[in-house]
Amino acid sequence: MNEVRAIGERILVTGSAGFLGSHLCERLLRDGFTVAGIDNHYTGTWRNTLALKNHPRFSFTEHDVAAPYRMDVDQIYNLACAASPPHYQAEPVETMKTCFLGGLHALEIARAGNARVLQASTSEVYGDPMVHPQPESYWGNVNPHGPRSCYDEGKRS
Repeated sequence: MNEVRAIGERILVTGSAGFLGSHLCERLLRDGFTVAGIDNHYTGTWRNTLALKNHPRFSFTEHDVAAPYRMDVDQIYNLACAASPPHYQAEPVETMKTCFLGGLHALEIARAGNARVLQASTSEVYGDPMVHPQPESYWGNVNPHGPRSCYDEGKRS
């Protein structure tokens, strides 16, 4: 049975200063949710959240999700991580930490508060796919030692 969630719940969006994260925050606020954003501004920018800054149901914390944090939320949208190859290849270890530790911390918060989590990534997790489009059952064609592996393997962990 599907559980119906109530409008007004508190939602955490990691990577909230990114393009997708900031637009997701705007939509969630329009839909009546209370939104907490978290971002370290590695690729996201404060300009993306200017429209949200004074919204009464929006709060923002500058923080790296690879470091532990605590929040009381009902849902988590984990979008945090540089998705552009030039950005994530420039900092491969930080990329892996953001993916793995950021995901782990989101799951810990979810477990503590019985929250739901949506884990986001790009199709990069499939590597150089042999199937188009990729169904959820497709395992991918990933090079675990290639130049994009820090993102692929981090998101797949």
